[in-house]
Amino acid sequence: MTENPIGRADDRRVAFGEAAEQYDAARPGYPDELVTDVLEFAGPQGADVDVDTLEVGAGTGKATLAFAARGVTLTCLEPDPRMAAVLARHCAAMPHVTIENVDFESRPASDRRFGLLLSGQAWHWVDPEVRWRRARELLLPGGAIALFWNDWLVADESLRHELRDVHHRHLQGLPPHSIVDARPRETVMAPNSWVWEELRDQEGFTDLEHRLYLSRHTRTTAGTIDLLSSLSSYLILTEETRRALLSDVSRTIDAHGGALELETRTGLFLARTTAA
Repeated sequence: MTENPIGRADDRRVAFGEAAEQYDAARPGYPDELVTDVLEFAGPQGADVDVDTLEVGAGTGKATLAFAARGVTLTCLEPDPRMAAVLARHCAAMPHVTIENVDFESRPASDRRFGLLLSGQAWHWVDPEVRWRRARELLLPGGAIALFWNDWLVADESLRHELRDVHHRHLQGLPPHSIVDARPRETVMAPNSWVWEELRDQEGFTDLEHRLYLSRHTRTTAGTIDLLSSLSSYLILTEETRRALLSDVSRTIDAHGGALELETRTGLFLARTTAA
């Protein structure tokens, strides 16, 4: 029997902690150019300025470590204790990084406001009824918001078609963010996506920008399986379906030499809060 891979959003949101270590090992980070661009946008004096920063959905630290390496002072929100534990291990020697095991929506109110709010691969999980209002409340006047995501696609067309066939043998439909699409079907990072539309329609934000970064990297069979296993659409599959699907994926990649090239597209949205 084939299985619907989409699942409920609530199920997918809490699935990552079940594979926190695998997520940490498998997920690629973000381009250095993106970090530079965000800091230049947020700091009027350039990328070397330390902007007091709030990170939403820090996970195991894929974005955290890149910004912390630039000396940025970070308060990192991560609701899943298993993900937060990995993040804490990575940041143990970084006194300028503080971790709060809480979600953005329910974080207690305080008088502290930030010059930058950033979120990598996580803003779509935040409650749409409150995310923009809370962002405005927590940012200083003129403070910056930086939201970014990665999409990964198999570069080789022949292998991509074979892997699509494998998925169709085991699932009723493809996962919403599948590496076997010719182009992202449900990407959140295109210029005309919901992120741009919501930002554009929100009061209190100005200077909207969208930037795109392209890169490629090669993955072994095992590395590809680890990446897929870290995605929520795969994590919520039954163990039997997931094992059978990933076994078939492994055999297919091995038949192509045991590696594949992934095209990575990183989308960044920038905006500022309006001055008081």
